[in-house]
Amino acid sequence: MTKAVVLGSLNADLVADVPRTPFEGESLLAESFVVVPGGKGANQASTLSRLGAEVSMLGAVGKDGYGAMLKESLAKAGVDHSHLDERDDISTGVAMIAVCPNGSNSIISVLGANNRVDCDYIDRNIDLLKECDVFVLQLEVPLEAAAYAAKKAKEFGKLVVLDPAPAPEKLPEGLLDSVDLVKPNEVELSILTGIPEAENHLEEAIGTLKQMGAKDVLVTLGSKGSCVSMPDGSIHIIEAKKVKAVDTTAAGDAFTASVAIKLAEGKSLREAAEFATSVSAIVVTRKGAQSSIPTREELEILL
Repeated sequence: MTKAVVLGSLNADLVADVPRTPFEGESLLAESFVVVPGGKGANQASTLSRLGAEVSMLGAVGKDGYGAMLKESLAKAGVDHSHLDERDDISTGVAMIAVCPNGSNSIISVLGANNRVDCDYIDRNIDLLKECDVFVLQLEVPLEAAAYAAKKAKEFGKLVVLDPAPAPEKLPEGLLDSVDLVKPNEVELSILTGIPEAENHLEEAIGTLKQMGAKDVLVTLGSKGSCVSMPDGSIHIIEAKKVKAVDTTAAGDAFTASVAIKLAEGKSLREAAEFATSVSAIVVTRKGAQSSIPTREELEILL
């Protein structure tokens, strides 16, 4: 069984169904509201576990009701949350999400306890990095801690997968050198490379990321699918599945985690991306974040 460690955010998702994205200064009535467990890190950990990996989650929550909800959700998904840092000096992170009828969403995140993850915390849990097969991280925790953890995982010879979201204008020095795969979406690709509308210049943008230290690059393009950097330097487009989207929350997280587990199982990047495309196609047809993620048993029936 693949052993995975995920470092990242844990958020309570405050989700409102809206008729459309509100204009600046506008008050808009929502059609419904729900609070569900989310956070990019927790979503990816849940996906890895549901797909058959043995998963440990690294991150921080507050000692509050939202933190308890997130731990319960991880436990339900089979994720080891015993190493989470529970803080009594700050509240659990939250994400306010507006979901439109076509499934698209707008998100405002408040880091809360996620912002308390530091290098000392990584050191206290260093044995997890030594024992795992694959390490997955995003950037909803402090960049210094993320870069430090990636460096340590790479020193231990682990497969390291980075979802560079939210994308900073400048990545920490040496971070990409510690990463085996970086998986931005088209917007993040533009931010990281400084190339406007990078989705229209994929070869150039991917080449730029590789010059910055990235070994392999996989770009998600929303409804257009994804773009894989091939070993010969070319790119390969994988088309998205044609489905009726209900809620795209967590689709990108599920995609990243699905790619990570397949790479850890020895599949090629192209094969991993094709599998992830199928998983994320299921996720967008369901409401919620972690609640929308299928199990491996479901995939065997649905695919």
